[in-house]
Amino acid sequence: MSTAPQPAPSPASAAASGQYVLTLSCPDKQGIVHAVSSYLFMTGCNIEDSQQFGDHDTGLFFMRVHFSADAPATVEKLRASFTAVGDSFQMDWAIHRADERMRVLLMVSKFGHCLNDLLFRASTGALPVEIAAVVSNHTDFAELVASYDIPFHHIPVTRDTKAAAEAELLELVRAERVELVVLARYMQVISDDLCKELNGRIINIHHSFLPSFKGAKPYHQAHARGVKLIGATAHYVTADLDEGPIIEQEVERVGHQVTPEQLVAVGRDVECQALARAVKWHAEHRILLNGHRTVVFG
Repeated sequence: MSTAPQPAPSPASAAASGQYVLTLSCPDKQGIVHAVSSYLFMTGCNIEDSQQFGDHDTGLFFMRVHFSADAPATVEKLRASFTAVGDSFQMDWAIHRADERMRVLLMVSKFGHCLNDLLFRASTGALPVEIAAVVSNHTDFAELVASYDIPFHHIPVTRDTKAAAEAELLELVRAERVELVVLARYMQVISDDLCKELNGRIINIHHSFLPSFKGAKPYHQAHARGVKLIGATAHYVTADLDEGPIIEQEVERVGHQVTPEQLVAVGRDVECQALARAVKWHAEHRILLNGHRTVVFG
């Protein structure tokens, strides 16, 4: 009996298995791009895309390189061999597989629009993430999360139990190997200790184009001031409430006839858009911290 020959893997699928992303930041000086490109050439790698930025204000240089490597290469071998280059330029660097989906934990309270949006985007492949779990201080969205076959964890928070709740959250982050925590309208203030523990790995969405209209009913405050732009800001979480490094902002123009309730609806849409882009860019290793700011490579 003859067996029909199996089709060879397509060039695209074969290439995908050897795709990597290198990100780095370091003091800016001559020779950085040459050193990186020479290393990739000497190790048999091919640059697919490269972006760089030198910040004259901070004196730092930032770079993101998407490259392909031959089959024998592994991310561990690449990291080991790049160490000498990184050390010679005092680089803060990382190498990741381009096709590896980042493990994400979502947190939510009683507003579910961002949660619902992220769950759907992840399920359709629009977000390159694997949602490891959802945590909430309420049970309102347990059924929604279950419909995506994702573990739901109810961790209630009170003033007396806040420390224990955050300890339980951190244990879950470690147990599930979570790389990014997303506050998808999680309405609890994160402690300074937790901010430090998750520094650069926790993103929040703020219901304003700039950090303004804080406190209760922000859209009603905006309506009272007669704003003409409704916006949202996605940023990294720091100990300074709603003032962490900004990743992305989205706005929508509104007219004088819009009611506070309509502003809320518009605000929900822009919050979803800004947060989804921020999560996507972080998962694709496109964001580098630059002090209180970010460098975002498109």
